[in-house]
Amino acid sequence: MPLEQARALVREAVKPLGTERVALANADGRVTAAPVISPMDLPPFDNAAMDGFALAHAGELDGGFVLDVTGEQAAGDLASTAGLGAWEIMTGARVPDGFDTVVPVEDVAVLARHPAGQPSRIALGSAPRRGQHVRLRGQDIAAGDCAVPAGIWVDPSVAMLLGGIGVSELEVRRRPRVALLCTGRELIDTPGAGLASGQIYNTNGPFLARRLALAGAEVIINHTIHDDPAVFRDAVLAAQSAGADVVVSTGAVSMGRYDFVPEVLSGLGASLLFHKVRMRPGKPLLAATLPSGVLCVGLPGNPVSSAVGQRFFVEGALRRMLGMPDERPWRLPLAADVSKKPGFAMLQKASLELDGDGRVRVRLLQGQESFRTRPLLDSRAWAILPEDAELVAAGCLVDVLPLGHIHSNLFCEA
Repeated sequence: MPLEQARALVREAVKPLGTERVALANADGRVTAAPVISPMDLPPFDNAAMDGFALAHAGELDGGFVLDVTGEQAAGDLASTAGLGAWEIMTGARVPDGFDTVVPVEDVAVLARHPAGQPSRIALGSAPRRGQHVRLRGQDIAAGDCAVPAGIWVDPSVAMLLGGIGVSELEVRRRPRVALLCTGRELIDTPGAGLASGQIYNTNGPFLARRLALAGAEVIINHTIHDDPAVFRDAVLAAQSAGADVVVSTGAVSMGRYDFVPEVLSGLGASLLFHKVRMRPGKPLLAATLPSGVLCVGLPGNPVSSAVGQRFFVEGALRRMLGMPDERPWRLPLAADVSKKPGFAMLQKASLELDGDGRVRVRLLQGQESFRTRPLLDSRAWAILPEDAELVAAGCLVDVLPLGHIHSNLFCEA
């Protein structure tokens, strides 16, 4: 099955999850489920953008104009009504009613001071512009405007805006619950434990658990199980009973004697979406849905194949469950010619760099084999070479995805 057709089938197999309300302080990494309408203007009042002197602008104000300083306004002071002259004002302080302009302290000459040291008379250094250095009420966002749309990942910038308009809690999508099942009697979960002949450390489990959490999921099960169809069947049923929305497994999806995942899922009544995708790495990938609606994604066991399957298929499903729009890939030029075998889309570890003119381009890394994890440390993106191409020349535009879906709006809207 072609790559994009398979990805679409996985997204279409799921739907947005239910919602819950959480405190803003606990909303990092959650996704808004409804638009947040601003309950107030921000700023809530006209305020000074600089330390200086507030005054009412009049046409006769020019350099050398002398004003008496008749009041003072500091940040946090209540509303005041201005009289004649000017008021000394501090950054962030409410502009007194009747004033509309702030002259910075460095643009005036202090001619006289009160005994306590406060300015009592000033001369303007130059003619001020009406409204200068005043932040207007509602200039950032007005009451009744949409502050944050639905489907937005809550990050520090979102939290800053919502905190500024007094939002203490918001409606978010429930986190997708994922069960992670790594198959293989050769896998050892404890780093540093002694390895017998034929054994390897389990790297897929820790990698995928971290990636799933970064993608917005809640990993409720993370088990390593032996190559036993009955054990795998029981693990899938246990995940379903525990409330998993998605079961992600690694290994046992190819054509070997121990590749039992397709048969077990079929025995559970699962509807097969596809098995095998015209892509490399990760061709044996499988996706199916259980009668309960739980999505099962069977990833190949090779580490990079597993990483590709998680990024290109599981994260697409998670976005749909979180109510986020489907990703749009970046389109970036290749830094160098690339040859490939036609008939497969190639999903390649890549770095991003600037050319001599400061434009972003994508460069494929050395070491693309599916067992090689060291190049992932240098990878900043995944580049997609088209299925039918045999030679992709330098400068050709190719689709590029960031390492995680939450970064998809780095260069453009997701």
